[in-house]
Amino acid sequence: MKDTENILEIICANKRLEVTRQKEAIDISYLEYVLSFQKREKISFKQALAASNSGIIAEFKRRSPSKGWIHPDADVTSIVQDYEASGATAVSCLTDEKFFGGGFEDFKKARAVIRKIPLLRKDFIIDEYQIYQSKVMGADVILLIAACLTREETARFTEITHELDMEVLLEIHSEEELSSIQPGIDVVGINNRNLKTFVTDIRHTIELANKIPVTFLKISESGLSNPQTVIELRKKGFKGFLMGENFMKTARPGETLKEFIEQII
Repeated sequence: MKDTENILEIICANKRLEVTRQKEAIDISYLEYVLSFQKREKISFKQALAASNSGIIAEFKRRSPSKGWIHPDADVTSIVQDYEASGATAVSCLTDEKFFGGGFEDFKKARAVIRKIPLLRKDFIIDEYQIYQSKVMGADVILLIAACLTREETARFTEITHELDMEVLLEIHSEEELSSIQPGIDVVGINNRNLKTFVTDIRHTIELANKIPVTFLKISESGLSNPQTVIELRKKGFKGFLMGENFMKTARPGETLKEFIEQII
């Protein structure tokens, strides 16, 4: 992709096509029917972050639009098990296939083994259908990206998420998106990477964080690799740090996570 292209717009346009096909294959009424039998209670993402010493949200991530393939043959089961055993506060699992190499099968396998910490479904949610889908899959928390949604959609999607007993991580990147932060949001994430250009800037994150009300629990997302950066961000009030590439580019992501945590606590 060229730098001049708006990568986020391309991803969201593709996601709309994907969701249309998914709706044609499985109607939302069937998802609601399946949920009527589901008894699993969520593990609170917000509470886990508030109580954690490290705040590391370890992500299972095979590739990205900016870096290409990171760990194409990664085994989701063993890696997320190692993440949990190594002290991750939560696990994030990507379900976008075209741009991130993820999928529903990855999430299913992660859900089968993650027992004690929250599991985040990370995708580009542009339709309420995906929220019901996330609940059926067993997500504890879903990602809503402010740049993909109107303020009204964010509010409606948050309400549906809570009705389905899940939590919302709202991701923002710009000052204009601060208005998307509404009372019902559980956790606010600031993406250090501009999803339109995929350029990373930690300084921008710190400046934006100062404009978020202190009542909201904040996390930092993307482009984190230096333990000292995490330590400094914690001093600025951040309670969580979503990291994927730094771990996934190594042969043993869980061991890399463990070593990282030892450097920050």
